[in-house]
Amino acid sequence: MGEPTNMEDAILRNQLVEFLRGGSAHADLDTCLDQMPPELYGSKPAGTQHSTWELLEHLRFTVRDLLAFCTDSHYIAPKWPDDYWPEREAPASSAEWDKSVKAIKADMSEFEKLVQNPATNLYAKIPWGEGQTVLREVLLAGDHNSYHLGQIAMLRKQLGAWKG
Repeated sequence: MGEPTNMEDAILRNQLVEFLRGGSAHADLDTCLDQMPPELYGSKPAGTQHSTWELLEHLRFTVRDLLAFCTDSHYIAPKWPDDYWPEREAPASSAEWDKSVKAIKADMSEFEKLVQNPATNLYAKIPWGEGQTVLREVLLAGDHNSYHLGQIAMLRKQLGAWKG
């Protein structure tokens, strides 16, 4: 198997960005987070482990962590699971919710830029990692987001706040 051609490389990068954005077979970030009623940010129907706020913050933190791992040679791994989950079930305000949504969207945009940059070697091992590649981290981010966005969609359905 030889090196990918420029056309094959562009196709892969475009498909990875599409995967990161969600949609297609899954609900995307905007669909899951936009127009969430503020009074339900911290709600947990019977039998659910996390509120929408907890899931949003977990997603935001994890995307930020994966991006930092890919780009920061001084990366220090956060403590699992303590650092990856918020301490509170609800944000202190709608402004805090909005700030978190804005932050995850900004980090996802940075992930897309990383993937779209032809200078990013998707296949090279990340020097400060343990064999991981940018390609692996992008797939992990997309898969992780898809899983938890599905939880948010289900939670919103249970709360009667889903219009999809």
